[in-house]
Amino acid sequence: MYFQHVYDKTLAQASYFIGCQAKGEAIVIDAKRDIDTYLEIAKQNNMTITHIAETHIHADFLTGSRELAKVTGAKMYLSDEGGEGWQYEFDHIGVKNGDVIKVGNLTLEVIHTPGHTPESISFLLTDHPATKEPVMLFTGDFVFVGDIGRPDLLEKAAGLAGTQDAGAKQMYKSIEKFASLPEYIQVWPGHGAGSACGKALGAVPSSTVGYEKIRNWAFQYNNNEKGFTDFLLADQPEPPKYFAMMKKLNKVDRPLLIEVPKHAKLSKAEFLDAYEKGIKVIDTRNKADFAQGFIPGSINIQGNNSFATWCGWMLNYDEQFILVADESQMDDLTRKLMRIGLDNIYGFVDNVNDFGFELEKADVIDLHEFKTYLNKPNVQVLDVRGAAEYETGHVEGAENLFVGTLKDNLDKIDKNKQVVIHCQSGDRAAIAASLLHKNGIKVKNFSGGMAEWKKNNNLTVTK
Repeated sequence: MYFQHVYDKTLAQASYFIGCQAKGEAIVIDAKRDIDTYLEIAKQNNMTITHIAETHIHADFLTGSRELAKVTGAKMYLSDEGGEGWQYEFDHIGVKNGDVIKVGNLTLEVIHTPGHTPESISFLLTDHPATKEPVMLFTGDFVFVGDIGRPDLLEKAAGLAGTQDAGAKQMYKSIEKFASLPEYIQVWPGHGAGSACGKALGAVPSSTVGYEKIRNWAFQYNNNEKGFTDFLLADQPEPPKYFAMMKKLNKVDRPLLIEVPKHAKLSKAEFLDAYEKGIKVIDTRNKADFAQGFIPGSINIQGNNSFATWCGWMLNYDEQFILVADESQMDDLTRKLMRIGLDNIYGFVDNVNDFGFELEKADVIDLHEFKTYLNKPNVQVLDVRGAAEYETGHVEGAENLFVGTLKDNLDKIDKNKQVVIHCQSGDRAAIAASLLHKNGIKVKNFSGGMAEWKKNNNLTVTK
């Protein structure tokens, strides 16, 4: 057996390339959309991708299964579980609990593991030349290292009322099924630390059934379904806004993008014309460089591992946008965006000084100045972290307005007061400050955030 774990750290998303070396056949599970990665693996190992599978209809990324099938001619094996309303709406080979997919001398048994979603399945792999016993379980968003998939995404992100309670109960039953498997089986999940598909995912890429039974919180609620479901649904992070669109695009027929697109550098005239038409500008530079001078109205979303997630919060799928980025970054940034289906890049520019603007500057303040604004009647302090983070501990008097929903809550900001914002360590506050500035609200940004606040031992955190 040939095995390769392919990990996209920008979305904390894992996919898998598994091949039978004797037969030269391979399967890819939960492919990302920039499929050249898998084509290169196949080429380097003299294999043909003959099978493609998904564990469920994903909400957090746009899968590349159909792109990969288009290029390779491989068959797609997708869940037919979940009942009405949970079926893929394009051609595929449907699989149900107990079905077996044969890839050369390898077999993958389908196990229906609902809870995260009704149609969720896992794949139990047996490497027959080596053993008759199963050796690996590919769990998707069912069981992670140290955590399990959240059942509330369908309700919170896709607006499907009542699904989270039903999903939590289904997850309890699925966990019991998982616990009955041999303890030596390796567990390969669909996500790692940093994913919004759970709240306590471990950074280790894989585990075993036995290890999860003693370590994972989900297996500590024997004969206590209510305790399990209550804990599972509590304190989940805000699901990114784009999740609803991913759920739709992964289910219905859609245009395919089989290559990573190239984007043009805009001339001064092209940029100014687009800018005057109101096309959004996303500045991907480091927050410190952005603060020193930025194009009026631009939004600072740094081109780091969280770039796609925050673009998914700030952009919609109908609008074009321009990136401020070095040409050397464009392939990486394009890949990050295409993985969540944000394909409407109008072009890019690499120097904010080229267009004759009087650049604006962010008002970044230090801890000493931040303290001078606290508990003042003419000051509004905003904590733009997530609600669960805020509840864990916050600066006394600070109000919580999550950066992802900030543009929908501008009416909660008092323009007659001095607005001061912070997050954990500055990245989210940089996004929030630029967004507020774009909407005519001048703010002071305590960039050190809660990380710096907590380091100061004589300052308290309110719960």
